[in-house]
Amino acid sequence: MHDVMNRDLGLITDGGIVVSNADGCISNSDLECVLSFTEDNTDTFTYNGFTYKPVVVMGKLEYIIFVRGDDSLARNYSDILQVNFSSIKSLYDDKHDKLNFLKNFLQDNILPGDVLVKATELHLPIEMKRAVFLVHSDRTSDFAVLEVVENLFPDKQSDYIVSVDENNIALIKSFDTTPTLAEMQNLAKTICNTVSTEVLAKVTIGIGTIIDNIKDISRSYKEARVALEVGKVFDDEKMILSYEDLGIGRLIYQLPTTLCELFLSEVFKKGSIEELDQEIIFTIQKFFENNLNVSETSRQLYVHRNTLVYRLDKIQKITGLDLRVFDQAIIFKVAMMVNKYLKSNTMRI
Repeated sequence: MHDVMNRDLGLITDGGIVVSNADGCISNSDLECVLSFTEDNTDTFTYNGFTYKPVVVMGKLEYIIFVRGDDSLARNYSDILQVNFSSIKSLYDDKHDKLNFLKNFLQDNILPGDVLVKATELHLPIEMKRAVFLVHSDRTSDFAVLEVVENLFPDKQSDYIVSVDENNIALIKSFDTTPTLAEMQNLAKTICNTVSTEVLAKVTIGIGTIIDNIKDISRSYKEARVALEVGKVFDDEKMILSYEDLGIGRLIYQLPTTLCELFLSEVFKKGSIEELDQEIIFTIQKFFENNLNVSETSRQLYVHRNTLVYRLDKIQKITGLDLRVFDQAIIFKVAMMVNKYLKSNTMRI
């Protein structure tokens, strides 16, 4: 502004702080006089070579604009500055209020009945396709990760980045059309790769489902959080975890541990899953990956078919379950996941 107008200018906050292009252009004595005068006067006035314009919002003095000079051009400049400063402040306050509202909404600090009313007040679109991406970083209070995500999504009118806590950032992403799961996962991969490249940080991302109304953002956020939590148990090597793609792990995660323990005791009546060594466990995983195909599994394990059959017979002898029978294989798969879930609970305790 100074470069354009070629005059000293700035503003005085309601607390008496002077923000200007030139330090010391307003003396302390002049500042006291100006603040005292504006307690009863909200009109533009001139004093000691400067034009002052108080800006009052809702009956409260927000700040005072000042421009060097006491001529008509100085008054015009003060009017121009008011328009600019008011627009900047409005945009900042609007963004600040929106992010605070969304953060409180995600954390269930707003009553459901107040959501639509507050969203309307903040001019947030009610009907829009959105999904929540929850970015988790192990680096506590890392503002570099937040900055990278903000730079990736510069459209602050449609996409919102909320710092939920010291480890988690929620990206509320809007879409013009309903994206596929693959498209959302690719978007999450872009975030992971960019963060890894620019700040050398490792992040995992949980993806909630697509919602059509702003009142459902909290649900998509909770789904993204569940995706991260379930992923830690059943897919700890994955960086991208989608709620839609959790499968049976989502169901197991919601079961009480007592019920899980009862299930394991009923399934393994003959013996325990702990009796299976690492070689057998690895064989079982490969057998499931190859859809219970004996020939393909033996090929990938570089063992003779009879060797694999011997191992499967050994599993049946220990557990009482024949993995070559589809129904029994399903039971065993679920049992392995339940056992993993119980172990993760023990570690957390």
